[in-house]
Amino acid sequence: MACTKISSILLVLPLLSNALYFHISETEKKCFIEEVPDETMVRGNYKTMIQDKNSNEFMKPDPKVGMHVDIRDPDDKSILSRTYAAQGQFTFMSHKNGEHVICLYSNTSKWFGGAKLRVYLDIQIGEHTNNYKEIQNKDKLTELQLRVRQLNDQVSQIQKEQNYQRQREKRFRDTSESTSQRVFVWAIFQLVILVALGFWQVQHLKKFFIAKKLV
Repeated sequence: MACTKISSILLVLPLLSNALYFHISETEKKCFIEEVPDETMVRGNYKTMIQDKNSNEFMKPDPKVGMHVDIRDPDDKSILSRTYAAQGQFTFMSHKNGEHVICLYSNTSKWFGGAKLRVYLDIQIGEHTNNYKEIQNKDKLTELQLRVRQLNDQVSQIQKEQNYQRQREKRFRDTSESTSQRVFVWAIFQLVILVALGFWQVQHLKKFFIAKKLV
């Protein structure tokens, strides 16, 4: 199964707000890479449509057509691997900072006989996954209380992002220092080799001149 990793798609989705869409064939897998802080909720809303071979229009697929979602963490460990319906939602909680790979592919090919699938996808991270209208109704919050709740969630998400960026910066700094140290050691090694080679050449020439009685 061919796998194409893409970090973004620039086509605007008309059916789901702030979403994107892409096309996949019956044997193709599409993977997205999302950088997610630890302990952060991620939610994906998707909708699948199938191409009609006669009109080339995309229509609602057969109920038996589904979408398999496979999610792996920065250590390449499986977080979620499940088959959903043609339209639905998946959620997961990150437990480690870093790049999370989200892959989608059809659960089977025999239901659409080689036709293309169009998949609409909207991925939300952090406080964007919260339905504040539902939270307000459930907890009976006033508009002011709801706004405070939203601000608290935003501050919490910003702190997670800052912690993640600090870890990335530390990792980058450690890598840079390690690379610089290796370059320095290699330069010293080359210098030692050149000095040793120069000394050997001088000694060799000295013996040659003595042997030829030139000195």
